[in-house]
Amino acid sequence: MGPYRKFSVKVFILALVSAVFGLTAIAGAMTLKSSDIQTNAMISKRFVFNSFGCTGDNAQPRLAWSGVPKNTKALALAVFDPDAPTTVGFVHWLVLRIPPTSMSTTSLSTAINGLTDFGEPGYHGPCPPPGDKPHRYIFTLYALDTDFPFTDHTTYAAFRFTIRGHVLASAGLTGRYGR
Repeated sequence: MGPYRKFSVKVFILALVSAVFGLTAIAGAMTLKSSDIQTNAMISKRFVFNSFGCTGDNAQPRLAWSGVPKNTKALALAVFDPDAPTTVGFVHWLVLRIPPTSMSTTSLSTAINGLTDFGEPGYHGPCPPPGDKPHRYIFTLYALDTDFPFTDHTTYAAFRFTIRGHVLASAGLTGRYGR
């Protein structure tokens, strides 16, 4: 086995790992953290929706991130409940066109809130049906290589379709809530 064959096998394995696990599995640089939402812990009522039988404050949680790739043109943030009693989960928050220099949710003044599954833009906290086991609320930050012209009418489905092939890195955080 010559030196070029060893190199090509390493490149193939690196490409395969990248394709299966995504760039973040190799780079591992971008992180998403919160002083309000702890990983896999129950979400405080302060951040829970205040309707549909839920009695939270619907406060927007503080999130912070680091390690955004240098060639990022925009960031996006989604909060998704895969355990919702629908066939496709439920979107609670979609923030689009976040400037790549932004480091937290305290600096979202120029970002755009896309449509949630409540039918309107903006943060809508957890509110699972009573009696269900606690649902997972997955917060995902995406670093994109293009600043797409998303609007406040952009849905999560349209967002996910549009960003295919344009995600440089992503980072996640999962909280739980049940009632």
